[in-house]
Amino acid sequence: MDLLLQVQRTLQRHRLLHPGQPLAVGVSGGPDSLCLLHLLHRLAPALRVPLHVGHLHHGLRGAEADADAALVAELAAAWGLPCIVEQVDAAARARQAGASLEEAARAARYDFLGRLAAGIGAQAVAVGHNADDQAETVLMHFLRGSGLAGLRGMQPLSAFPLPAMSIVNCQLPVANCQLIRPLLFTPRSAILAYCAEHGLQPRYDRSNEDTTFFRNRLRHELLPLLEGYNPQIRRILGNTAALLADDYELLRRDLLAAWSDVLLQADDARLTFDLAGWRALPVALQRGVLREAIRRLRASLRNISYIHVDNARELLHQGAAGDRMTLPAGLELALGYDRFAVGAAGVALPLNDLPQMDVEWLPLAAPGSARLAGWQIELTQWPRAELPAGWQEATDRWQAWLDADVLGLAPALRTRQPGDRFQPLGLAGHSKPLAELFTDAKIPAPARGRWPLLVSTAGAIAWVCGLRTDERAKITPTTERVTHVTLRPLPTQQNISPH
Repeated sequence: MDLLLQVQRTLQRHRLLHPGQPLAVGVSGGPDSLCLLHLLHRLAPALRVPLHVGHLHHGLRGAEADADAALVAELAAAWGLPCIVEQVDAAARARQAGASLEEAARAARYDFLGRLAAGIGAQAVAVGHNADDQAETVLMHFLRGSGLAGLRGMQPLSAFPLPAMSIVNCQLPVANCQLIRPLLFTPRSAILAYCAEHGLQPRYDRSNEDTTFFRNRLRHELLPLLEGYNPQIRRILGNTAALLADDYELLRRDLLAAWSDVLLQADDARLTFDLAGWRALPVALQRGVLREAIRRLRASLRNISYIHVDNARELLHQGAAGDRMTLPAGLELALGYDRFAVGAAGVALPLNDLPQMDVEWLPLAAPGSARLAGWQIELTQWPRAELPAGWQEATDRWQAWLDADVLGLAPALRTRQPGDRFQPLGLAGHSKPLAELFTDAKIPAPARGRWPLLVSTAGAIAWVCGLRTDERAKITPTTERVTHVTLRPLPTQQNISPH
């Protein structure tokens, strides 16, 4: 098919352009971007799309890079197109940020193109990624480990990439700007043929031959090797990406529905989720929620590894309240009793995930009930002979069966006091500092001061709520009356993220 017609169909099929809206075109001077600019220049009158050329000089390759910039400026002038050329020191940015040269150059390039789009009022930036680039991208993501989002490769229309803010001097690009790739389904061989046919004389970046860069090794070493097994490997990788992109859209729809179901609270620094709801999701959606949480908090992060997500899944299934683990880009996961949070390192769970006193002393009646901050405690009375089957199994940490006569007629909840000790059930009457129990149970430090303690009429700790019963309040063969105590969180109104 004629390349002009093919690109025209790609633009129409994926709705990449809108008549009357300006378009920024990133042009390096290489064959891909020259071909793209020539094609768009031919199509622009019919599409009624004003073109604006942008070229970023990375401050690398000396006179060769100067010649690249001159070529782009001359061609733009010859074709009557406005052009902006800007120069940065990508190597200095990489050193300052401790980033790779590739990442620093990429961040600088998208920062420049985003500012160009903002300056001209464009809602899209066109770049020259082609089908061979797509094959390399899919293979690269496969080798590094990726989910569907990575294995679907690049898309003809995508959100504008956010440059990593750690790359110094980079700014966020214009809001609502999109990246379009009209040549994404065009092989490099067709692009080279088009350049030759139309007398275009592109510049060639010799750093693209440097196999110390990972992508270049894929291009010059691995893909030629794979072509020995299947000459159509580039096309197959592209087709695979297209199939997985469709699968990803289906999963994405289900993920957004699940996200709304399990998200409890959201702000710029922390996302909090319902633990039981997350555990009830299929594994694919469990992983998806974790990946989405990382993506929303760190939009510039390009790769989220399988190992991070799978370790997080294991912690959320097997860990104990108070457990934490490190996630990429300075994030951390914190596990609570009924929920978990993802946020910046040191993220705290909302304390309504844990029982907290809003007063220092709360008198109770048995039978009776009372409320504390976000929780409710209820006490019921049972004759010893009428206890329900299985009462002693103690599978629910938020309930306790206590000797009613030991508890007395005027039990209460109180907060901890200096020097508090108690006798944990099973330690044969040996006492233990309350502070030590909190440490062993990994109760967050901010929650310890207001943790509810059920005390008897005599003032002794009978139950460290949700953690341990006191030996002196246990049910014995001589117990006649039993007090059953339950502590339950009140229903929480979900605060759904607007994203």
